[in-house]
Amino acid sequence: MGIDAWPQEQKPRERLLALGAQALSDIELIALILRTGMRGKSAVDLAHEILLRAGGLSRLLTSSPEQLQQASGLGPAKAAQLLAVVAIVQRALHEQMRQRDHLSSPGAVRDYLRLNMAGRDREVFAVLYLDAQNRVLLMEELFAGTLTQTSVFPREVVRHALMHNAAAVIFAHNHPSGVAEPSRADEILTQTLRQALALVDVKVLDHFIVGGDGAMSFAERGLL
Repeated sequence: MGIDAWPQEQKPRERLLALGAQALSDIELIALILRTGMRGKSAVDLAHEILLRAGGLSRLLTSSPEQLQQASGLGPAKAAQLLAVVAIVQRALHEQMRQRDHLSSPGAVRDYLRLNMAGRDREVFAVLYLDAQNRVLLMEELFAGTLTQTSVFPREVVRHALMHNAAAVIFAHNHPSGVAEPSRADEILTQTLRQALALVDVKVLDHFIVGGDGAMSFAERGLL
């Protein structure tokens, strides 16, 4: 049965307007974004299938356009609608990071990195450059590698930090395996970069490893 045939008080849009977004399930919120279903499936049915195929809301938000379109009935237009929502969330988190001290909004940094890096099928190494007030200036992906490793060159990291006039940096890289745990090589690289940047008076505030639904912080683990 299509959503149009539902009682008025049960329709997701009407419930959202009357009760707020917290009253709706993840499936209902996705259905509102999709707006319409397909032959034999309501928007809610299609949203349920998409969420099931993705493996949860977090994985859905980090899916690539190709992964989104693998869901039955989700063509380019509907995939674009979902990707637009993800982009809005990313920009809102980036705005928070630019406006506030990183130390007062670590959650925004973590969420921003997860949305940007969790869905990659290759390792990438990124740097967030911060000003003297620990506000994020920009994020730059410096190196890309294979499924299991990325070559990182300290000289290039130092050069870009100086080019962007950064007072501090946060490193981030992803583990396509989904395991957000540091290897011994990750720890050695972090210390090497920290020592190189110290020579030009740039602090290393953190290094995040993004994998699966999480993002591990070196600072929180006491590894910096």
